[in-house]
Amino acid sequence: MRRSPSAADFAAQRADMVEWQLRRRGIRDQSVLNAMAAVPRELFVPERYRKRAYADSALPIGHGQTISQPWIVAAICEALALEGSERVLEVGTGSGYSAAVLAMLAAEVITIERIEELAIAARQLLAELGITNVEVVVADGSAGFPDRAPYEAIAVHATAPSPPRTLIRQLAPGGRLVIPIASDGADMLTVFRRLEGKLDPMTGEGLQRTVIGPCRFVPLVGSEGYPE
Repeated sequence: MRRSPSAADFAAQRADMVEWQLRRRGIRDQSVLNAMAAVPRELFVPERYRKRAYADSALPIGHGQTISQPWIVAAICEALALEGSERVLEVGTGSGYSAAVLAMLAAEVITIERIEELAIAARQLLAELGITNVEVVVADGSAGFPDRAPYEAIAVHATAPSPPRTLIRQLAPGGRLVIPIASDGADMLTVFRRLEGKLDPMTGEGLQRTVIGPCRFVPLVGSEGYPE
């Protein structure tokens, strides 16, 4: 009978993931690499998938949702360009893995999950790991969380048909929204940076747009996303 991986086995897999899946594929932000090296990804996947926790792929976490491929998590975090003092809004908590990574990169993380069972499990796991600067909220993530706006950074882990106007309005000047946008053939991971001055989410005035590249996510369900 094959033995289950030990903590040391997972630590070695995590180090290999950072080197081969992230650093050698273009992730340069050392803070992001350090955070990805520190967070035990194996705890954020269902037990039956734990041996594949550091595979170069997304994995199911139940309720039709997934934990994103490690490179995607790192690319989103790098695109947010965090310096450590920011308030970050995350849309799509899932199992809480990305929130745990963001917690090491920012001062405060508000993460929204529409599926209550996932939110409860993520909240419990983050607490067990001693992560105290993440707040898990059950709500429609496509509408953001205006009570705590503005945000210096917003990360969305689901594909939207277009940039949600409400999320853009919740960006602080200079803030970054990283979100997959649906297009013909592939979702495109895109960064929207809010410029100083007038902002018009309808026309895109006051926004700088940069495409990172193709990706694949579950759809963003909500008032400014897709219907359930």
